[in-house]
Amino acid sequence: MPRFSVIVPCFKVQGFLRECLDSVLLQSFGDLELIAVDDCSPDDCGAILEEYADRDPRVKVLHLPENVGLGRARNAGLPHATGDYLLFLDSDDTLTPGALRATADRLAEADDPDVLVFDYARTYWWGGTRRNALAHVLAQAGADTFTVTGRPEILDLLMVVWNKVYRRDFVEEHGFAFPPGYYEDTPWTFPVLLSARRIAVLDRICLNYRQRRQGNILSTTSRKHFDIHDQYERVFAFVDRHEELAVHRPYLHRKMGEHCLDILAKPDRLPPEDKAEFFRRTAEMFRRHRPEGALVDGEVALLEGSYAAYRLRRQAGRAGREAVRRAAAVR
Repeated sequence: MPRFSVIVPCFKVQGFLRECLDSVLLQSFGDLELIAVDDCSPDDCGAILEEYADRDPRVKVLHLPENVGLGRARNAGLPHATGDYLLFLDSDDTLTPGALRATADRLAEADDPDVLVFDYARTYWWGGTRRNALAHVLAQAGADTFTVTGRPEILDLLMVVWNKVYRRDFVEEHGFAFPPGYYEDTPWTFPVLLSARRIAVLDRICLNYRQRRQGNILSTTSRKHFDIHDQYERVFAFVDRHEELAVHRPYLHRKMGEHCLDILAKPDRLPPEDKAEFFRRTAEMFRRHRPEGALVDGEVALLEGSYAAYRLRRQAGRAGREAVRRAAAVR
């Protein structure tokens, strides 16, 4: 039984895959298995994975008969995991040198928590690197384990699957799995953190998150971004099934509104002709799930108005930012 099971779903990433696999297999801490899931990739991902499996017995390869998407490809790898802890690594990202040694040491120090959250950095195609803007949340958490109730600020971190390791027994006990569709990390990460009885942090950059020049799947203009509504419905349904989690509903309600407005504001996500519908669906869900007495102010207050009012506010904001930019240029 290895300490870590690293699950790597692969689809159309042949140009990045070797660097990803090497970042795992060349770690100074080698007590691991790497479960690579070929999600019916049309490029050479499958052949690259078999090449690595032939020369390293720690590599297990699954070839899926059809493309199922990122979340369900991770699900396919889960039954094959035998490690104490699960780590989900996207196949265009990399672990930093020494990451697994530092993680293993922190897990031992914290007496095997349910979840360990570590830090990451964004790496850009032009060579730049930027650390997680909320790194201070990890620095302030200290050495003790905690719950979300004790440190709710942990929910402010990017709600992704790949900046954490998860005790496999904990995941199996609760039956956590990824749903289909875009934003599949959302209904995994919120239930996992809300359910964890012991969370620890590691204030160290353990993963480099690649920002591709041509973007990734989430920067594809598509109606698939409407999936975010179904994913948050799953989060709210989970909270509804656990009465003790009702205290977190105001936070989740606001987070949903902010997340959806962020998607709407990005120019490369939704087809222009679908933006009004996306706003209306978001506003309806925001009203339906609003907890009694919840404070609605700031940006999310726009969801209580019309799409026309939202657009006017956005245009005014852009005009203001452009005026500031021109004034700075003159100075």
